[in-house]
Amino acid sequence: MGKQLTEMLKGTLEGIVLAILAGRSAYGYEITAWLRDQGFSDIAEGTIYALLVRIEQRGFVDVEKVPSEKGPPRKVYSLNAQGREYLQEFWRNWAFLAERLDHLHKGDRST
Repeated sequence: MGKQLTEMLKGTLEGIVLAILAGRSAYGYEITAWLRDQGFSDIAEGTIYALLVRIEQRGFVDVEKVPSEKGPPRKVYSLNAQGREYLQEFWRNWAFLAERLDHLHKGDRST
């Protein structure tokens, strides 16, 4: 990933992770692996774990410790009602920005 893409991703990664958790519960490594499968190959596992701590502290997820076959129990994250509300706001903001950027891209500066 180039520096510009990395910077853009930083601003949206929280929403991306919340959207993943809206589909199903997951633990940190699963989220990182899914993102890498989607082409975000440069995302560090530590970045995702730090983000998960932040969204847990902000009350957007519920956490359940699940036994692991290898090592300590895994923290499985599930999006809760407050997180769903925040994700809806993220999508509204994303739609607003995407529309404005699309207009700029097409050369329509009247909106």
